[in-house]
Amino acid sequence: MSGCVRLPADRVDRLADLVAGGEVVVLSGAGLSTESGIPDYRGPTGALRRATPMTYQRFTGDSAARRRYWARSHLGWQLIAQASPNAGHRAVTGLQERGLLTGIVTQNVDGLHTAAGASGVVELHGNLTRVVCLDCRTLSGRVELDRRLTGANPGWSASVDQVNPDGDVDLPDEAVASFRVVDCRVCGGRLKPDVVFFGETVPPDRVEASFALVHQASLLLVLGSSLTVMSGYRFVLRAAKLGVPVAIVNQGRTRGDVHAALTLDAPLGEVLPLLYAAAGRTSPRRSLVRSPVTPARTARRPGPKT
Repeated sequence: MSGCVRLPADRVDRLADLVAGGEVVVLSGAGLSTESGIPDYRGPTGALRRATPMTYQRFTGDSAARRRYWARSHLGWQLIAQASPNAGHRAVTGLQERGLLTGIVTQNVDGLHTAAGASGVVELHGNLTRVVCLDCRTLSGRVELDRRLTGANPGWSASVDQVNPDGDVDLPDEAVASFRVVDCRVCGGRLKPDVVFFGETVPPDRVEASFALVHQASLLLVLGSSLTVMSGYRFVLRAAKLGVPVAIVNQGRTRGDVHAALTLDAPLGEVLPLLYAAAGRTSPRRSLVRSPVTPARTARRPGPKT
């Protein structure tokens, strides 16, 4: 492929050998969606692209912060809604359809795994296509909210250069000041995207479901995550404790590299289609012996609630 990164064939083949054994759990991060036009939070250097992402505390405690968020998110949603699954998403779906995956856990809120045809995806941080009322907990669709916000702000517009990782865009103060926010249709309460903000806790049922998948896995495959925050890193720590091999494909170093049996620094849109093709040619077998910590699957017990 013209202009593509030269991939180390031996590492791709070794990764394919691991995946071909089946019982793989995928843990995906923002790096998987960059080739769909949605930037990641940190990039290859590991530095945050945004100095002040919206926090749960600011959103819930400050009406001006909510107006700023919804004005910026209203425009950003137009770009998120148009994003399509890329070759990496489709390759993950293909591996699932081939029966090699037992679960997909994603830190992403863009819904692109499901849009690519994957099933049973655990969305750790929620999904931007849903909206929740903070007061009565009613769920509604983002498309409906988009129509309501458009109707409440006739003639309002602003230029957009690029969507931010959390689904909003940068706007001047004057554009934010003229934006009108709408409230819950049921109770008149505060609306929030059904996603986990910085400073907010991931729902325990999602964490428990993800730990259960890791406990039953023969390989944890991390795709496009720097693992800088504990939200995803804890699953790598749990896999390492259980003796479940970890493989990481990401552009740039990750916090979990020290626990990985295999790392691959390359674009996921190039690696994953090759992995899908190679895994189909490889005979299913276990090419990496488990750590003595858990020599047999039957020795595992469900992890504690977190």
